[in-house]
Amino acid sequence: MLELALTVLLGAFLVALLIITAKFIALQRQVQVRALELFERWKETALEREASGRAELLHREWVISQEARVRRDAIEKSEAVVRGKVTEHLLPFFPDFPYNPRDARFLGSPVDFIVFSGMSSGDLHEIVFIEVKSGRNASLSSRERMVRDCVDAGRVRYTVYRTGEL
Repeated sequence: MLELALTVLLGAFLVALLIITAKFIALQRQVQVRALELFERWKETALEREASGRAELLHREWVISQEARVRRDAIEKSEAVVRGKVTEHLLPFFPDFPYNPRDARFLGSPVDFIVFSGMSSGDLHEIVFIEVKSGRNASLSSRERMVRDCVDAGRVRYTVYRTGEL
């Protein structure tokens, strides 16, 4: 009887041990899966932080290395614009300007000059719209083309506008 009780007890112990072992293996597997998920999430955020930090560092290095070039380029472009504006204003006084400087009126936009050719000598024979361009690749803006097209098509007129008496 004692032997039977010990056998039953040993059988129950073995069954309990098998159940506990099975649960342990299942829990161990869950822990491994969860640990792997947490590691992958950490790795993604860590890599993202590292890549973001590296990108920011590279951007800062690029900005520093390019700052002098960008400033130099901006100064050169600004100087070119100023030279162009000054040249536009002084153009009628250049020796190769084909009209009398006293007949030229600077507008600047949408055309640079209107020349009343012959006006200073009392013999107006032509009104000329002049747009000044420099450089080989300079082209007219859309507004400048519209003015040119109106003049070329003869859609130009003279109007007197009278205001009320003051």
